[in-house]
Amino acid sequence: MVRKISDQRTFSRGEGLDFHVLVEPSEMYNSGRLHAKITVAPGMSLAPHVHVDEMESFYVAKGTCRFEDNGKSVHLVEGDVLITPHDQNHAIYNDSDEPVELIALIVSCKQGADGKSVPL
Repeated sequence: MVRKISDQRTFSRGEGLDFHVLVEPSEMYNSGRLHAKITVAPGMSLAPHVHVDEMESFYVAKGTCRFEDNGKSVHLVEGDVLITPHDQNHAIYNDSDEPVELIALIVSCKQGADGKSVPL
């Protein structure tokens, strides 16, 4: 399947936080909730939050940002990957002068590919 850019869905969560959906949740066999490019404008953030029974990963595709993982702060640069296990508090802050682009993936950790429960 090919989805041309003109057919891809986009949405914003407030000013300076734009989502470009790469794969729709229905296409991830009920295991994924988000696969998107997220653009975070300078001075903006993905506020602190927790995913219960889900893990979230980010690939820094462009720019630099600060990641907070349960109170620990780490500076990320282009090419870095971060993985947040379920039930962990995390946030991303764009403390640079340029937009940061992240490829985000949120998947359920309640079921494996075979449909059996995965221990959390």
